[in-house]
Amino acid sequence: MSEEENKNPNKKNKDKNTEAASNDAANPDADSLEQQLEQARLEVAENLDKFLRAKAETENIRRRSADEVSKARKFAVEQFAGELLVVRDSLELASKYSIEGEDSPDLTHMHEGMMLTLKQLDSVFEKESIVVIDPTGEKFNPELHQAMSMIETDEVAPDHVVRVMQKGYLINDRLLRPAMVVVAKANTTAAQENEKTDGAEA
Repeated sequence: MSEEENKNPNKKNKDKNTEAASNDAANPDADSLEQQLEQARLEVAENLDKFLRAKAETENIRRRSADEVSKARKFAVEQFAGELLVVRDSLELASKYSIEGEDSPDLTHMHEGMMLTLKQLDSVFEKESIVVIDPTGEKFNPELHQAMSMIETDEVAPDHVVRVMQKGYLINDRLLRPAMVVVAKANTTAAQENEKTDGAEA
């Protein structure tokens, strides 16, 4: 032991305590390290979950936006096409006028021009996926047809379309205008006569 240590034993103890404290500070206990590691793991898992949720939400927003844009493009012409239907109806009605026996070249040229216009309009309709509904003889479909009246007839089966008063149209498989039709119903007179005949035979 040095002369200085003999003179001041408290200083020696103080130095030892300082050294021990330094060692404790430099070497945290294992429990503390384990807690910090577990906390870090929890934070990483939480941040990863937040990231995945945000990514999924972003993808959903992107998909919804793409769908809305697609629908907007798909049906952007719907209102305009609806207005054109009246024009086509008029052209088709006029095209049925017979000019046979007419000697006027101007009338012939006008009729030819009208038929060409109708053909061009039909070509545009086809390009824009506008499809005509002409259900003569078909079974009545309330989703596509609008019944204007019902008549007794033997021409077609009951609940079938006898006559189309105005054609309907679809645009991209969506109803643009229903077909206005006359629907057949059972011929009650014929049915009654059949019942009488069956009864007489019995």
